[in-house]
Amino acid sequence: MLKRLFGFDHTKTTIRREIVAGITTFLTMSYILAVNPTMFGLLDGMPSGAVFTSTTLAAIIGCLAMAFLGKLPFGLAPGMGLNAFFVYSVCLGMGYSWQFALTAVFIEGIIFILLTLGNIREAIVNAIPQSLRNAIGAGIGLFIAFIGLSSAGVVVHDDATLVALGNITSGSALLALIGLIITSLLYMRNVPGSILIGILITMIIGVFMGVTEFKGVVSHPKSIAPIFCKFEFENIFTLDMLVVVLTFLFIDMFDTVGTLVGVCTKANMIDRDGKIYRIKQAFMADAIATTAGAVLGTSTTTTYIESAAGVAQGGRSGLTAFSVAVCFAIALFFSPLFLSIPAAATAPALIIVGLLMLEPVAKIQWHDFTEAIPAFICVIMMPFTYSISNGILLGMIAYVVINVMSGRYKKISTTMYILALLFVLKYIFI
Repeated sequence: MLKRLFGFDHTKTTIRREIVAGITTFLTMSYILAVNPTMFGLLDGMPSGAVFTSTTLAAIIGCLAMAFLGKLPFGLAPGMGLNAFFVYSVCLGMGYSWQFALTAVFIEGIIFILLTLGNIREAIVNAIPQSLRNAIGAGIGLFIAFIGLSSAGVVVHDDATLVALGNITSGSALLALIGLIITSLLYMRNVPGSILIGILITMIIGVFMGVTEFKGVVSHPKSIAPIFCKFEFENIFTLDMLVVVLTFLFIDMFDTVGTLVGVCTKANMIDRDGKIYRIKQAFMADAIATTAGAVLGTSTTTTYIESAAGVAQGGRSGLTAFSVAVCFAIALFFSPLFLSIPAAATAPALIIVGLLMLEPVAKIQWHDFTEAIPAFICVIMMPFTYSISNGILLGMIAYVVINVMSGRYKKISTTMYILALLFVLKYIFI
């Protein structure tokens, strides 16, 4: 039954391993439950309690869709970056209402469903050269390691040098480094659930260091009535709506593509032709989650790169995604407890996973500059621009330009030519 429901294969994984993987993924991505209410609370008419509930419900729907449709071990929730664009660019920057932004997210979700039904998203993934696929995984690894380091304060902003080393002798940064040592030792000794155990131990140590702030245990879910199904369709035919929808579309599409390609490549969840199993179903789950999230009153719901933490723990089927959904459902009632987990406790998990995801770079043909240069651009632009989609887009543009200039234009597919042109136009006009 588990195989039929979740694609569970007892020869490749175990129920315990899948559950541990799901809990691990949840803990590494649960920060969104704290971030989203704070961020959307800046907008009039979006109560933090309602946003917390809508964020959690969107994550549950997304994970269940991935579990039963995609049958892949990925967690979904309203995405970081996409929520910032929603609040700071569309609402606070452009001056549009949050109802306008929700409408844009809803339209984006419908478009994604249509693109998935037409196999367009699948065609895009299949068009990506193998060298770039390997680069995507490595780029994501550096990106999520950077997220972990910055969230814990190990790496901080600096006006002179852009980034700098934080105060690693105390507070959150020190706790993260202690947690990194503990998690590394557990992982090296092949302790089952090492990443999850590392998160929990680090959280407990944080209590004695004054970093882990205990916020309580139980809280009843707040109503989403103030933000449920609040759309503003009178502005859907404006140029600004087009720009906003396309921006959501590009970021979400290639963040999801990057996550699926990168993590599945690392986990060897691909067939002999290098294609990801059930990728169409995974895209459909993502599209359904985005559309449902807009109805619930939250920003674009997407596949999380933190899913790599669960995959590193052995998650291989939809049972992992189902476990993530269960964790989010529990979080609805135990939000104070889950929100007590500090960023310093999850940072080591992200750093370790970032290391593990660098492995595919060994498969890149570094002696062939027509493959190496685009791959390198793809890898470095993800952490340097703080965007998976930018890394993919710039890497694919570079691949086409460099190979055409080198006279190797025949090895480039028609789809790649079209995509590269669209990406160039995107940077010019959007």
